[in-house]
Amino acid sequence: MRLAVSSYSFRNDLKEGGCDHFELCRLAKEMGFEGIEFVSLDEGDFCCEDPLATAAALRDYCKEIGLFIVAYAVGANLLSENVEEEVRRAKRRIDTAEALGAPIFRHDVCYSLKKKEGYSYEDAIAEMVPVIRKLADYAAGKGMRTCTENHGYIFQHPLRVKELMQAVDHPNYGWLCDVGNFLCVDADVMKAVSIAAPYTLHVHAKDFFYRSGTEERPEGYFGTSGGNHLKGTVIGEGVVPVKESLEILKNAGYNGWVSLEFEGSEDNIFALKEGRKRLAAYLS
Repeated sequence: MRLAVSSYSFRNDLKEGGCDHFELCRLAKEMGFEGIEFVSLDEGDFCCEDPLATAAALRDYCKEIGLFIVAYAVGANLLSENVEEEVRRAKRRIDTAEALGAPIFRHDVCYSLKKKEGYSYEDAIAEMVPVIRKLADYAAGKGMRTCTENHGYIFQHPLRVKELMQAVDHPNYGWLCDVGNFLCVDADVMKAVSIAAPYTLHVHAKDFFYRSGTEERPEGYFGTSGGNHLKGTVIGEGVVPVKESLEILKNAGYNGWVSLEFEGSEDNIFALKEGRKRLAAYLS
């Protein structure tokens, strides 16, 4: 496995520190990462005025400094009332991924279930399958693979994501296994990673502090689906069994990229340097 870093990890620098995407590429290379994963050049805090032109320029710059672009990650709601527009939007983001030269395109699937009586996550799977296949086909024509992360509560539990993978059953579609996110739905991380391993196309490594729901929620923490409390931290400082999770993936035959995704309150430059050092030790 090889180590990359997500541009999401630099969000404070991008929003407040005057850092741009080219500077964070330089920082990632300087820290010793071999690759970088970009997040949503088309929208939100990471938005660029001309995403396609910026993506092409980033591709050239990363090639120049010897930094691989390993993935492009975006949001998506495939249960949208206007799903055709959502598909067009996702395809435009696949075009951005192509301009980047990213081999992996991660899209979300939904953030909530439709407010219809009796509407279940199984109904959502049936509704989204043809849309996910359409995006997988479109990306295949551009030489990249698509995937969905265990992310966003509705499709974050490993058994639900597994059902989604089996229902889509497309050779160009798989799982972005985020080893930390399983805690957001109070799943056993190592069991969850074992479930994800056969479908995994890409990996996120992160860590969390944990507090029981029997305690009052501490400042800076967010809630899990089971009422417990999490807060992002430096790899190796929290409760996520990152080393053991990577060993499970390795033993299952995964040999791709691992992107460090930091979302804690510590200084992110320190957190990324320390996290990369620890991940490298885990993989040695």
